[in-house]
Amino acid sequence: MWRQFAGQATKIATIMGVLAVSSTTAMAQEKSKLNEILDRGYLIVGTGSTNAPWHFKDAQDNLVGFDVDMARLVAKGLFDDADKIEFVFQSGDARIPNLTTDKVDITCQFMTVTPGRAQQVEFTIPYYREGVGLLLLQTGKYADYDALKAAGDDVTVSVLQNVYAEEMVHAALPEASVDQYDSVDLMYQALNSGRADAAATDQSSLNWFMLQTPDRYKDAGYGWNPQSYSCGVKPGDQRWLNFVNAVFHEAMTGVDFDTYAASFKTWFGVELSPPQIGFPVEYK
Repeated sequence: MWRQFAGQATKIATIMGVLAVSSTTAMAQEKSKLNEILDRGYLIVGTGSTNAPWHFKDAQDNLVGFDVDMARLVAKGLFDDADKIEFVFQSGDARIPNLTTDKVDITCQFMTVTPGRAQQVEFTIPYYREGVGLLLLQTGKYADYDALKAAGDDVTVSVLQNVYAEEMVHAALPEASVDQYDSVDLMYQALNSGRADAAATDQSSLNWFMLQTPDRYKDAGYGWNPQSYSCGVKPGDQRWLNFVNAVFHEAMTGVDFDTYAASFKTWFGVELSPPQIGFPVEYK
């Protein structure tokens, strides 16, 4: 009798445990940011407005850029309308606080993925791989990266001032002289005036400058220091994260590839090859 009772009690406890898990899962889904946004009727995105080609105002005062296009893809996935979106302009140091306090639903602001940040926010799958490149003048003394490296300590590279600037440049050009500047404009002025032979800058910025003035600048042909850009969402909401990841994944590999590729070409001047049909490319 006791064994029968104990067996029944175990079964009841198991059933209650399953019901509790199911109830918790259902409640989590009901409280998901995804449902909140759908009920609200528009997406709230944290981003910037002063950094081309990522997020900036065009001549007509419209907010444009690659980050903006990625955010509009999420709005399109939610409402089949890329314009159902509200942008909140924020500084770089507000990207994480605005997520954790629910001021924004998602941050798309050339946010580098780091282990430290991943302890504070959930990162989406990367939508861009950034790196450092060397911008040259078309009429400059050196033709490409090989020529720069061969010139050794005769080369001067301008770079934005930071504690890792010299180490970063020397990873590519070990013997080069490094001139640090406290603004991006001054860094490019050094190149334009001939005080620097090359400017070490983000590959995206390099591509943007070449796209705007193709007769003036060229890429030295070497990139290094890779880092991933992802959007961020508030931690603990797997359903919302899964949705955004699905949007980005299919933009880069599936149904919205044409939209993603058109944006990539607009802001970086690069023509992407369509994903190969058949075996999913991301598993190769």
